[in-house]
Amino acid sequence: MKRGLIVSIGGIALLMPSVARAHCPLCTAGAGALAVLAISLGISPVVVGLMIGSFALALGLWLARLPKKNYIPYQQTILTIIIFLGTIIPIMPFIRAYGPLYIALFGDYGTLFHNTYTINLFLVGSLLGALLVASAPMLSKKITKLQGTTLPFQGLMITFALLVTAALIIELGLWR
Repeated sequence: MKRGLIVSIGGIALLMPSVARAHCPLCTAGAGALAVLAISLGISPVVVGLMIGSFALALGLWLARLPKKNYIPYQQTILTIIIFLGTIIPIMPFIRAYGPLYIALFGDYGTLFHNTYTINLFLVGSLLGALLVASAPMLSKKITKLQGTTLPFQGLMITFALLVTAALIIELGLWR
């Protein structure tokens, strides 16, 4: 009987939001509130997603390195993905921005490769932001190899430059 009670209490405790401490829920709520504010001020949902996605991946990469011991294979990668999704998914219901994606590769309209699809602009921006943050260290290594030395805060400058450039291209519509 005691064992059943302990298992029940343990199961209930796992469902309590205060127990899940992958990262600060206040940070996610603050980022979400700022994202909603930015969209209400006229910033594109793609740009907001870009910044939130880059924040989420950077947070995931940082927090995934905190455990000193590896308990499962690919632990850092799994933790990074969980933290990324744990930041993006709670914000998605507040930013409902969808746009068309027209694909016309071949075939008649209505087929898989010639159709118009609806995409979540915030999610696309989040994935782009994560991709830029993930590619910044590789770009930094190439720049270091070319110039033979590393500048102070080079990785940070490259990350910011990539994000600001992408945000300006998206916001100002420079790709058209």
